[in-house]
Amino acid sequence: MAQLLVRNISDDTVEALKRRAAANQRSVEAEHRALLEDALEAERMRQVDRFRAMIDAIHEQQTGRTFTPSEVLVREMRDES
Repeated sequence: MAQLLVRNISDDTVEALKRRAAANQRSVEAEHRALLEDALEAERMRQVDRFRAMIDAIHEQQTGRTFTPSEVLVREMRDES
């Protein structure tokens, strides 16, 4: 598994991380890992939400249109040959 080294963290930030870790009954390292995972999961969920919004917009544009099933199109193309 990979390791990360974070440098130049303010003393206040380190103390806040220690307090948060203690409150969550975790080590500082486990709390740091949890914070990173939560932040990345939040970003992933924002991307999913944007993707769903795009899908909804496309679906709304297509509402009311009729589409010919592909097997019908293929059969018509074969019959034309």
